[in-house]
Amino acid sequence: MGGDEIKQTVKEKYGQAALRVAGGERGSCGGSGSCDCDPVSSNLYDAAETATLPEGAVLASLGCGNPTALAELHEGEVVLDLGSGGGIDVLLSAKRVGRTGKAYGLDMTDEMLALARENQRKAGVTNVEFLKGEIEHIPLPDGSVDVIISNCVINLSVDKRQVLREAFRVLRPGGRFAVSDVVVRGEVPAAVRSSMELWVGCVAGALEEAEYQRLLAEAGFEEIGVEPTRIYEVAEGRIMGAFVRARKPLE
Repeated sequence: MGGDEIKQTVKEKYGQAALRVAGGERGSCGGSGSCDCDPVSSNLYDAAETATLPEGAVLASLGCGNPTALAELHEGEVVLDLGSGGGIDVLLSAKRVGRTGKAYGLDMTDEMLALARENQRKAGVTNVEFLKGEIEHIPLPDGSVDVIISNCVINLSVDKRQVLREAFRVLRPGGRFAVSDVVVRGEVPAAVRSSMELWVGCVAGALEEAEYQRLLAEAGFEEIGVEPTRIYEVAEGRIMGAFVRARKPLE
């Protein structure tokens, strides 16, 4: 199973989800262990948080956590959401950083970008910009972002080491990495790793907890932590929805 094949399958799956949402449906489940199925993605956001958002942004939420609540965003900060989908976390971040801040969303799927931009228009939010690109090659300059968030997307990448290097590059000194992701405790069977459906559904591509920490340290991060937010058992073993934190050194 090659990286290009996985990337194309992920793009097609989330493109189809965006089209379903545009037609008034929820993003729907993509298979066993999928990130957009209960219990992974249910009840992640407080009703008060989503009350002012366009319905399309809420319906398109296919994540495994609520990184905007956990990242402790501050007025005036610049935030980047890796794999921003329908834009729910970007729009929530834009509110938290205020008019003096900015929230970027990066996605590789045209349908999701179109949906996100429409949700931005409906929300009337101006301090937001959605960018087309891949999380392995972030189209922003070095040291241009205060906080990187992501919601159940990094595990979909075949080259997670490159994703973390890019995250480190675009963060300013002292910048924060604060993502929700699917993390494995223990080994994932080879049969699961080779399943395209489970890769697109987040399980097969998920990193083991210690490996995630090691790759962050390799990229240059410090103050690394993995905090389980949901632990659930599937046929493949123990999978966690987790909040992964790290910081780029000041020097």
